[in-house]
Amino acid sequence: MTHNLLVVDDEPKLCDLLSSALSQNGIQVFTASNGLHALKVLEQEDIDLVISDWRMPGMDGPQLLAEIKQRYPQLPVIVMTAYSTVKNAVQSMRNGAYDYIAKPFDIDELDITVSKALQFRDILKDNQRMRAELEEQQQFDSLVGDSPAFRRVLQAVDSVRESSATILLTGESGTGKEMVARAIHKHGNRADKPFVAVNCAAIPEGLLESEMFGHRKGAFTGAVADRVGRFQQADKGTLFLDEVGDMPLALQAKILRALQERVIEPVGDPRERKVDVRVIAATNKNLLEAVANKEFREDLYYRLNVFPIPLPALRERVEDIALLARHFAHSLGATAGKRISGFSPEALQAMASYAWPGNIRELQNCVERATIVASGQVIEETDLPGYLFGSQPQGAEAGTSISVGPQVPSDLDAALAEVEKAYILAALHQSNGVQAAAAQMIGISERSFWYRLKKLGIQVDKIVR
Repeated sequence: MTHNLLVVDDEPKLCDLLSSALSQNGIQVFTASNGLHALKVLEQEDIDLVISDWRMPGMDGPQLLAEIKQRYPQLPVIVMTAYSTVKNAVQSMRNGAYDYIAKPFDIDELDITVSKALQFRDILKDNQRMRAELEEQQQFDSLVGDSPAFRRVLQAVDSVRESSATILLTGESGTGKEMVARAIHKHGNRADKPFVAVNCAAIPEGLLESEMFGHRKGAFTGAVADRVGRFQQADKGTLFLDEVGDMPLALQAKILRALQERVIEPVGDPRERKVDVRVIAATNKNLLEAVANKEFREDLYYRLNVFPIPLPALRERVEDIALLARHFAHSLGATAGKRISGFSPEALQAMASYAWPGNIRELQNCVERATIVASGQVIEETDLPGYLFGSQPQGAEAGTSISVGPQVPSDLDAALAEVEKAYILAALHQSNGVQAAAAQMIGISERSFWYRLKKLGIQVDKIVR
């Protein structure tokens, strides 16, 4: 197996020495002269191990270690330090370094330390791969439902899976667009080829072109080596462009050309490369409205919209809620070491009556919490989160209307507190526990939101898991 190793030191001779000593047995060595340079390399290359000096100008070893642990928590780091400052190495171990080597070091000892660190990295990668395969299988299995609305989706998937037509999946956030894309790939004629997913909203605009098409070494500052883009990674397979409506206009023209002519041009390389990619795009935006507002290219819209598949919101397929809930309870119960046999009629009724603004993703989170809370094999109504009951938001008008029933409360303050708590819990659930987003969702400041959490005794970590 080939490994990529990054050496960070402000002494060029030491970098050369380590490169010569380690550039064997399938190890490719990259070098950086300081911490900032190292972070640029890490953005461009898939590095398996970092060996960093302790003292460097600018960003030193401890600062670089802290940045790596924050950005790449599973990337092992070996710290180099002088014999006289071994206490620094001990501190670095406490701060997350994998190991340390003392200067001057013995090459054989260095080889052993590097070998162990790379084995550790391989184990982490294998665990990530197995988790990803399990999640992918769970996602595929989650295409559960028998409602008329969902049967239309399954019929569309069956019709298009063997073709190479470009597909546009539309629907609200959480409706399962990536699950459908993976199902199309798995059941199509490209199933044995790569499935490459790109979240167009998650990549900085300045890096999107390089991410999509790749680049040549030296094409821009920080391009320390050639990089293969997502189109080439997905060659002969499927490229899933999630949140395509958030793609910058400047890049849309180049994506259009790649789709029309099946060729790409890496940044800094005038040579064209042919690619054979099946594109599935997804968005929760109204692209026709974006076209009218000059935010999305009309020609790209029609190129993507060859075979549209609209995904229904969960409130439009209420018949499937019980099926999905049982499916999630079975799989999540097994993961949690519990045997969940089903739901009480009252629990199913409560879930069927809720609007599920977060759709399938919200339902899965709800069932996961209920599975953890449940004391028996049947999930009861009392095991469900409180925001499902009473004055919860409804559908697209979530958060805009309150119905506390015809009965006059005996304690108005307590009744209002319950209403306030229901909205806060719903916002926390929809934002997956991100408090700033939840505060913005219900139109209050973060300070006010935190005050209300404390006042109402709401513990975020116990609500969204």
